[in-house]
Amino acid sequence: MDMCSTAAARHVFPRRTSRLILSITLATAATLAGSAAFAQSTSTHIFGWGPAGQHVVAKSSSGLKRTTTVKDNGRYDLRALPMGIYTVSLMKGDQTVDTRPNIPLTVGRGAEVDFACEHDQCAASADGHKSP
Repeated sequence: MDMCSTAAARHVFPRRTSRLILSITLATAATLAGSAAFAQSTSTHIFGWGPAGQHVVAKSSSGLKRTTTVKDNGRYDLRALPMGIYTVSLMKGDQTVDTRPNIPLTVGRGAEVDFACEHDQCAASADGHKSP
């Protein structure tokens, strides 16, 4: 091997190494930035207690409407709601039983909205009837 080719190899190797290190650094930075953006989600939720089997409807001031059914244990949870101001209603069939206006949803905070249950018993018994 002559002196010229050895000197050229030493000169090329640091450039390739520098490019590789730069590429790895940029890829790592992009991955971390994407993770941080994912962690700062702008969705939130409305949750609470209500009479088992009834429906809870959340309607935002922008017109978005989401509905869920209160579970047998008396709990409900409307997830993945965008931030905003909501009106939350308890429905029995087509009838509105109770309404809570002006419920604010902000980043990182859910809102608990509880509805009254007969005899303070929200859960249903094993046979599908409300507990006494």
